[in-house]
Amino acid sequence: MKKVLFVCTANSARSQMAEALLRHLGGDQFRVFSAGTAPTEIDPRTLDALESFGLETEGLQAKSVESLQEKAFDYVISLCDKAHQECRFWPDSGVVIAWDFPDPVTSDDPKAFQRTLQEISERLRLFVLVNSKSIDTEVKNLQPVEFYKALADETRLLSLLLIEREGELCVCELMEALAMPQTKISRHLSQLRKAGLLLDRRQGQWVFYRMHPLLNDWMKQVLSSTLVHSATLLQAPLSRLHSMEGRPQCLPVAE
Repeated sequence: MKKVLFVCTANSARSQMAEALLRHLGGDQFRVFSAGTAPTEIDPRTLDALESFGLETEGLQAKSVESLQEKAFDYVISLCDKAHQECRFWPDSGVVIAWDFPDPVTSDDPKAFQRTLQEISERLRLFVLVNSKSIDTEVKNLQPVEFYKALADETRLLSLLLIEREGELCVCELMEALAMPQTKISRHLSQLRKAGLLLDRRQGQWVFYRMHPLLNDWMKQVLSSTLVHSATLLQAPLSRLHSMEGRPQCLPVAE
């Protein structure tokens, strides 16, 4: 397993989020640690945000970078400029990466912790994709026959086109748009995810689906072109979707 260390100043919010997220997203591919250059205590709002996203918080604690300096890491990832300046020459580190996320502790935004967690989550999903041979191979090995089989079912095709148009959709939104039960929608989404066309992410009680970022370019072009020529097909589903009451609000995805 590759060893990853997340560092920040206080080890109270961003680096703790990154540690919990990578443990969740990376499975058994990574051993994950976090530390601070001037550690304090974990902010309770950090734990609240993690728990609201369904992430484990057991075992998280603030600690100093000095307590880990005897360890060698494949990746040392800083989440603020100050920590990067102090830790960019980590002993025996493989790759040192500098990320910079605004500190939610100092923000007046009541949703700052949730937004920061989501932004770090999106960055880490890409990190896992880049460093996961299994996922990368799965997408690259998706053959044309399998791709077109996925599109051959009307429910799967409509789901893909709606997700392509909207960017992200959760199960309940697709249930409303397609006027179908949860079991049927979930089954088709699971098939699309296993085929490598979709990725999912959890936000609180919702699971949102989006197009796989490593999908082959020609497959993206097929879906994009099909969407352009499917106005009539999507008219009723989009009307039901856009008039849906209590529609879940997804947090913005980090670029």
